[in-house]
Amino acid sequence: MIKSQIEILEQAQQYLNTVSKADYTSIMSPNFISSAGSHIRHIIDHYLAIKSGLSTTIIDYDIRNRGNTIEQSPQLANQKINDIKLWIKEIKESELKQVFTLSTEISIKSKKIETVQTTLARELIFAGSHAVHHYAIITQISFAQKAQVDSNFGIAPATATFIKQNSTLSSIN
Repeated sequence: MIKSQIEILEQAQQYLNTVSKADYTSIMSPNFISSAGSHIRHIIDHYLAIKSGLSTTIIDYDIRNRGNTIEQSPQLANQKINDIKLWIKEIKESELKQVFTLSTEISIKSKKIETVQTTLARELIFAGSHAVHHYAIITQISFAQKAQVDSNFGIAPATATFIKQNSTLSSIN
């Protein structure tokens, strides 16, 4: 669990170490309404919501830091991801079963908030999956910018397994 979270976060760092500031901050409209930097900041917000929940026992993904400097600086984003990695590495196996309350808005028509019980493990799984989803969007933004990204960036673990299994079958046939 911990190792997989580190692997997911390191994918972002590989991207951040190669992207130009111009590509990181550019909004490729009309196809996209936000920059790659906005997506990275959004991923960071989710991990920070979980971390904050450790002290409050309430995880609230609706608390966001929109428009902050992380959206403008790949270097700052990289530093923040390093901080998150350090925090995750300190999580003990026994803490993964800790119960929290998840609070989140559930309607776009009116403000409706739902709360449910969850665990730290479940929310880390969600944050990792959520990050990969946003990596896939960043990959599409990068394609629109004619920039190169790692071929595994934005590929879900189950999809990677499927690709490996099919490539093995294809080489046998």
